[in-house]
Amino acid sequence: MLGSTRLRRHTIAATAAALTLVLGGCSSGSDDEKKTTESSAKGEGSFPVSIKNALGTAEIDAKPERIVTLGQGSAETAIALGHTPVGMESYEWGSDKTGYLPWIHEAVTKSGDKLPKQFTGGEDIDIEAITELEPDVILAPWSGITQEQYDILKDIAPTVAYPDQAWSTDWDQQIDIIGQALGRTEDAKGLKTKIEKQLADAAATRPNYKDVTFSYIYNTGPGTLGVFKPEEQRVTMVSSLGLTVDPVVNTFKETEGTDSALIGLENAEKLKDSDLVFTFYMDAKSRKEIEAQPLYGAIPAVRKGAVVASDDTPFVTASSIINPLTVPWVIDRYLPVIDKAVAAAGK
Repeated sequence: MLGSTRLRRHTIAATAAALTLVLGGCSSGSDDEKKTTESSAKGEGSFPVSIKNALGTAEIDAKPERIVTLGQGSAETAIALGHTPVGMESYEWGSDKTGYLPWIHEAVTKSGDKLPKQFTGGEDIDIEAITELEPDVILAPWSGITQEQYDILKDIAPTVAYPDQAWSTDWDQQIDIIGQALGRTEDAKGLKTKIEKQLADAAATRPNYKDVTFSYIYNTGPGTLGVFKPEEQRVTMVSSLGLTVDPVVNTFKETEGTDSALIGLENAEKLKDSDLVFTFYMDAKSRKEIEAQPLYGAIPAVRKGAVVASDDTPFVTASSIINPLTVPWVIDRYLPVIDKAVAAAGK
């Protein structure tokens, strides 16, 4: 079931900056962490709301009107719930020429709302910019904010951090938490159901994917090779489209806290039975370097051209995160690329 998957950490790109999104760690959320406040039949919750997290407790006295988001996925979920943030952490690596993540730009433009002001996040959060936005709540359930940062942020507005560890919140749990914070718990449940249906409907259009196996690999530079485990979010997305994770992936020992295994390029031959290989690259230069490696090129799927790969950073980002805006944005872009790889594999 898609809703039961566990994301170990925010994992998207293979550079020092983007590695924040490639190899993090987490643990599964508990049932207590997934509890939400009761909502009315219309999806509107009652206030005040108290949300306990790993760094403190957010006491939200009234329905938030001015929302600021940190980390990934929270802005998208808030927008999908009809609450466009006044500010959000920027993510330049995954943005397009608009300067925004394209699915966010498209959704906000379509709604007629004002685009959120973007500011620096990560280790050097622009506290001044957040203060100037005068938020009612700061949403950061899937982020890496520290206790020191939290203690500053909570004095600006109630701050909802992660329930357990940094970058450890499951995609469905994140939606629940944001729904609770915004008083939209029933609507949040609807978003989760919609995501699962979108992926299931896409899978139904590709019955030929059923018997196709795949491995989702990554690298941290020439000579390296890692494989994402089945529980990792981007693997979950591909599996939800109907493909099957190569059983060999379960034999690899997880690199602690990453939902992946660094197996080394010398073990590339262990992927010999993967019909397809999924991967991504930082840029065209990186792609050329990686593909030039003889051991990499000897992987049967790579040799056949049965590879689903991209150095288009918005696509890489969207295909790595499951949320209400990325899934519909990426599906129609994903399927034709997968179709081409399946054909190359002779399946």
